[in-house]
Amino acid sequence: MVEAEYLIDTNIFLESVESGKVKAVVTSFALHSIAIILEKLKGIESYRHFLEIITNFEGLMTYSTTPQDEIEICTLSKQQNLSFDDAMHYYVAKTFGLKLVSLDDDFDRTDIIRVVPPHI
Repeated sequence: MVEAEYLIDTNIFLESVESGKVKAVVTSFALHSIAIILEKLKGIESYRHFLEIITNFEGLMTYSTTPQDEIEICTLSKQQNLSFDDAMHYYVAKTFGLKLVSLDDDFDRTDIIRVVPPHI
């Protein structure tokens, strides 16, 4: 069981999570997406620095999917008409009863709650 209220999409990191005021989850897939972007833009050391910073966030937990999770995510991707990464966020939010903090309005056509910063 995940003890959090929010799932944070790749494009969102909040100061309130750093201080522990808000408990949130980020998927390891989202972190890997950030790694790819940062490595291309600024080199792998920028990702290492990012990880060193968020490791100290009191309210942030990481969730890693299993192969069985990802089989279900593939099914949900098709059922919900979402990309794989969006389906992953949908799956994790739905599985743990989390609100999704995201700027992506694709989630508005699903049955999970999407919250746009700063409305958390």
